[in-house]
Amino acid sequence: MSRPGNQVAAPSSTSSVAPRALIDIQRIQALANRATSMVEQIRGRLLAPEAKKVSPLYSASQVATLCGVDKAHVNYRISKGDLPVGQLTPTGGKREFSLPEVRRWSRTYRSEKMRPAGQRAICIAVANFKGGVSKTTSAMILAQGLSLRGHRVLAIDMDPQGSLTTLNGLLPEAEVSEEMTVAPLCSGETSDITPAIRSTYWDGLDLVAAAPFLFSAEFALPARQMNDPTFRFWDVLNAGLEPVRDLYDIIIIDTPPSLSYVTINGLWAADGIVVPVPPSGLDFASSSQFWSLLADLGSNLDQQEKGGARKVFDFLHVLLSRVDQADAAAPAVRQWIQATYGEFVLPVEIPKTSVTSNKAAEFATVYDVQKYDGSAKTYKRAVDAYDRFVDLVEESAVESWRARRAGGGQGR
Repeated sequence: MSRPGNQVAAPSSTSSVAPRALIDIQRIQALANRATSMVEQIRGRLLAPEAKKVSPLYSASQVATLCGVDKAHVNYRISKGDLPVGQLTPTGGKREFSLPEVRRWSRTYRSEKMRPAGQRAICIAVANFKGGVSKTTSAMILAQGLSLRGHRVLAIDMDPQGSLTTLNGLLPEAEVSEEMTVAPLCSGETSDITPAIRSTYWDGLDLVAAAPFLFSAEFALPARQMNDPTFRFWDVLNAGLEPVRDLYDIIIIDTPPSLSYVTINGLWAADGIVVPVPPSGLDFASSSQFWSLLADLGSNLDQQEKGGARKVFDFLHVLLSRVDQADAAAPAVRQWIQATYGEFVLPVEIPKTSVTSNKAAEFATVYDVQKYDGSAKTYKRAVDAYDRFVDLVEESAVESWRARRAGGGQGR
């Protein structure tokens, strides 16, 4: 006959439990080695045979869409021979263009959106203090999309997890050295970010990488502040970017999902902020903490600036990301977000689809797709949303250049 009561809380005295094996640092290191090895194997299979990413080829129709003309006009311009003509497919039925060729077309037909002479790069930080909100994917999409539209882009990965670095085809633990990151800037070894910049597989997109050892920056910056009370710990990246602001059109910064010394540097170097927020209750609550902490920090740092200088941003965008149409709670949270952030909410929603999850599993984005094997409708829905997102942020950058020119300034 069984005894009443909580049998879990009061186990039988006759039961024997095997001693639990304790987990020491050596076992954690072994686990880390296994995880790193597995990532390398998966990456090698997905990026075979060279284990390097390559950018896709583009059709004449895609070129026409980017340039805002019809395909017939593209064919006419090809006949003139003053722009890249691409290559005919082996069957001779279609014409394909490489990414560098597409970028030449974009710069020609979208000249009014290019950085005006005398203006400097617009710096955009993608930030949120919560993980899993598509922050890194949004940063990579922006970098790829703006490059595809003709801009010269620098992407800066400031997250020690190195997810943006991985999306650019580098394995943080194995292929990133300290001089390829912002670590020398943070430690004071250099005041110029230029030596950290590397080209990527994506034409027009350069990268400052990240790796786990970047955690050391969180100790280096406060240590420098303690040793030198005049040191401006929040301005290290901003100052380090000065030598390259004339070399790029757009600078994209992917920040860590926390309010850290590194995150502060990313935000204070930026002219604009993009904050991805999925329409879920927890993400909405977390976003409110983001603004509160940012406001408190900003007030404190403004008081430390001399001459009454204040930190200002040219634009601020809240992006509805990972929108799941099947989530019954999403419409209500979407209304909360719209009511709270109003004019700051971008008029586009990034859907949560199998396209984006599949590409993430392949260390890629929808812009890396050469041919999608799934539903064409689902793929188009995802790409259209991301295209709209990039267009809206680009317009904010263009408006910033116009405002600076009208005001007679060159920005930073």
